[in-house]
Amino acid sequence: MNELLLSPPSRKPALSGAAALSLLHDATEAIVVINEKNDVIFFNTGAEKLWGYTQDEVLGHNVRMLVPDFARQGHDGYITRNRETDINVIVGTSREIIFENRHGDYITGELTLSSSPIGPKGEKYYLASIKAVTEENHRKKLLDLQNTVFQSLSTEMQIQDVADLVCREVENFVPDTVAILVLIDEEHRLRVLSGPGLPRRYAAALENVTLSDADIMALSNDLDEAATVVWDSYKSLGVSLGLHNCWASAIKAGSGKISGIFALFSRNLNKVSDWPRKIVAGCVPFCSVLIEQYDARHHISQLANYDPLTGFLNRTAIHKVLKTQVGKPGDNHFAVLMLNLDRFRDINDALGHANGDDFLKAVAIRIKSLCRSHYILSRAGGDEFVIILPDTRAANATAFAETLIAGMEEPIEIGGNFLAASVSVGISMFPENGPDSESLIGHAEAAMRLAKKEARGTFRVATPEDHAAAQDRLVLGSALRESLAKGLLNLHYQPQIEAKTGGLYGVEALSRWHHPHLGNIFPSRFIAVAEDTGQIEAIGAWCLEEACRQIVAWDHDGVVIPAVSVNLSAGHFRKRQLPEMISNLLTRFGIAPTRLTVEITESVMMDENKDTMDVLHAIRNLNVGLSMDDFGTGYSSLSRLTRLPLTEIKIDRSFIMNLEHDANAQAVTTAVIGIGNRLGMTVVTEGVETEAQYELLESLHCDVMQGYLFAKPMAPRDLETWFRQPRKIMPAMRKALSKKQSSGQAKSK
Repeated sequence: MNELLLSPPSRKPALSGAAALSLLHDATEAIVVINEKNDVIFFNTGAEKLWGYTQDEVLGHNVRMLVPDFARQGHDGYITRNRETDINVIVGTSREIIFENRHGDYITGELTLSSSPIGPKGEKYYLASIKAVTEENHRKKLLDLQNTVFQSLSTEMQIQDVADLVCREVENFVPDTVAILVLIDEEHRLRVLSGPGLPRRYAAALENVTLSDADIMALSNDLDEAATVVWDSYKSLGVSLGLHNCWASAIKAGSGKISGIFALFSRNLNKVSDWPRKIVAGCVPFCSVLIEQYDARHHISQLANYDPLTGFLNRTAIHKVLKTQVGKPGDNHFAVLMLNLDRFRDINDALGHANGDDFLKAVAIRIKSLCRSHYILSRAGGDEFVIILPDTRAANATAFAETLIAGMEEPIEIGGNFLAASVSVGISMFPENGPDSESLIGHAEAAMRLAKKEARGTFRVATPEDHAAAQDRLVLGSALRESLAKGLLNLHYQPQIEAKTGGLYGVEALSRWHHPHLGNIFPSRFIAVAEDTGQIEAIGAWCLEEACRQIVAWDHDGVVIPAVSVNLSAGHFRKRQLPEMISNLLTRFGIAPTRLTVEITESVMMDENKDTMDVLHAIRNLNVGLSMDDFGTGYSSLSRLTRLPLTEIKIDRSFIMNLEHDANAQAVTTAVIGIGNRLGMTVVTEGVETEAQYELLESLHCDVMQGYLFAKPMAPRDLETWFRQPRKIMPAMRKALSKKQSSGQAKSK
């Protein structure tokens, strides 16, 4: 040993080996020297205090006895590599290390290591000087970690990643430990936010815990009670998984709410010092900030992705989920169900919107109870819901739809009323019904609309034909919007003839569309697209204005058209602005109100909404005509007919097609004409094509006829030409004219 401590030859007086040994032995720092066999040959008083061993217990033993358990196995190998390679990664440097004393406590120290060849063979000896790190150093570490956490939270770094960073850093502070951060949610359930090293069985056990109010109160009064929650009840499980000690603290938010628990588990069998408890206590303040940030971001995410009423995903979020589902590799199949509540509007009108919301929440709970845990639920808006069924084929999707429809039939109590929730369901399948979320949602919605139209409370599955129709709507809808903006639509006009005199009663304005690339589009096709794409009201407004402009143009050219009938959709009559818009058009073009007739559909007739009735009466108060179009083809109600301010009713062409041969058609037509005459309304019959039809209708006292027997729908210029030509006179008309002329001659005499 004296050889190691002798100074090399020097002109200065050399320090004796005994004096050097005395200085090293009494040094406050721990000094340890090992020989070529890695055995300890010097262990001073400072080392005895640091490790808790006496010289006699250490000298002559391998130095690995002073190394923590987790580093002992490879320790001799590290020294051997240094001896053989002379690559000094550690030797000649100063670094912070963690070691374990005889009591099992982990202690942090600053290590300085040097080496020197000794003896005739030049064997390497190593001298280690260890200075114990004070608690001030530990506090600095915690402060550095706190700063790192705050800096991370100010970036886009995920909260989960920040929590993992905290746990891993703390595990570095106290080796052979496991750190966890646990959230306590609004229902007092535990949820492990981070615990990278925590055994899964232990994490699962904790996440089954729901704290009582008494538990929360105990944690609030004493934060250290957290150990009771996360350790005392699960100690046997922890020991079986290699965990032997636990230090834990509850986390209290600024509001006073207990928001989480931070805990540190030790894999060391021995009793460890008080330092881990101080580490845990030091982490609690910035863990509280971390949880507050998590809650804030989670709340923002909830607002952005979840429906606040039901807690289901919103429409935006369900499209994101569908995008993920579509992108899954392999033989991927899934179903999308669109649900719509039948007659939900009646619930809102009868019970009020607050009860309507309660009904929606109850429906959402019922839907969730009928779904499997891996189904994805969304409230798409209003009274519509979307359910995604992963890994599902069509047969299973339809079976679930039947279960769902049946399960919704049990009444729900809302405001003292028991209400049955009838739903109509549309189903689309991936990949059959489209490659993306828009297609899948669109096809499911179209199938649902079909179910509502054909039989409420049932389901329909989207077909390839539906896909073609959807593409047609997409292409035509876009082209229609462009054509409407560029004024590419036009009106044709079909004359309406007074049955007895042959005089012109008026014309019906009919929309026509010729697209420069798509050609002529039939009205039945583009009107349906306009209704589906929300453009029908814009077309109706354009028709009104164009008809008024055309009346003025005809008047200027000497073509006097008594009245023009314009078809409007049901949606127009729910707009309180409609009467004002019509009034403004009449004033702007200087047209008498009697020269304009607005045609309504039977769906408007059946609408009990007060706004609709007010609009109809306001239009009639302008002295504008109101005509019931296609009377008898839908759900006409005679009692409703008597309450509407109509000036005319139109018999649909479907009753006229076989009028000469069909006794039932004759009976219905006779009844409608009789009703119209008795109610003082003008009766107009559409689709008159033969003289036999004309004669029969005239004998039944039909007032006005319209059809190819007199003229087809014509462009404005063609109608002007037709107007100036002699008109076709039927025999009955000649009789009427002859009688009129005879009466006139008699009066003149």
